[in-house]
Amino acid sequence: MANSNHYDTLQVSSKATQSEIKQAYRRLVKLFHPDSNSETAGHEEIVRLNAAYEILGDTQRRQSYDRQMHKHSTAAPGSRQGRTASTQTQYRQQKRQAGQDTDEQLQQWLTQVYKPVNQMLARILNPLGAQIDKLSADPFDDELLEAFQTYLNTCREFLNQAQQCFRSMPNPAPVAGVAAHLYYCLNQVGDGIDELEFFTLNYDDYYLHTGQELFRIAAGLRREAQVAIRDI
Repeated sequence: MANSNHYDTLQVSSKATQSEIKQAYRRLVKLFHPDSNSETAGHEEIVRLNAAYEILGDTQRRQSYDRQMHKHSTAAPGSRQGRTASTQTQYRQQKRQAGQDTDEQLQQWLTQVYKPVNQMLARILNPLGAQIDKLSADPFDDELLEAFQTYLNTCREFLNQAQQCFRSMPNPAPVAGVAAHLYYCLNQVGDGIDELEFFTLNYDDYYLHTGQELFRIAAGLRREAQVAIRDI
């Protein structure tokens, strides 16, 4: 292990809390960001900070990194692709578990899965435009950024609830198409929240635009699910 490690890069102790690591990263990114302070701007520093926070900002990756620092073997932490593959496996298992569907099963799925998931998706997707408009007044303003972060935290809570609800029972055969639209919609929402969250940490508009585009795709998938449900 090199003398300089990710904790040194973020200027925090190896015992620092996740909140302290996040605050240190945000402070340093603002210091070295070219739009924030031209005198201290440095592309190499930004790259080093991003690499350090990508590990230490994620609890599982941080634990793996800590084990490496103590020379213990460890498996690589799950990536976004890994999480998506896991979700796909769960979805296929649900389809295999689904037997012959009755009208009662169909109504139960519509009531217990589709309706609540659809409502939670609306609570995530619909406010994004207004939230970004507020943030655009001054993306470097701490209060505006914290308000946007609060919105993202709420989105994560709704997403977790929606995913749990979606997995709560197998989808009947007649709604397989609807379930597929919801499945991909939830994936896009999850990835979009990740991108928007990263913007709040490094002020890079790329992540803001990418997050918006992923939410736009998710909104389209939600509309397709609504159209498909009317044809059943």
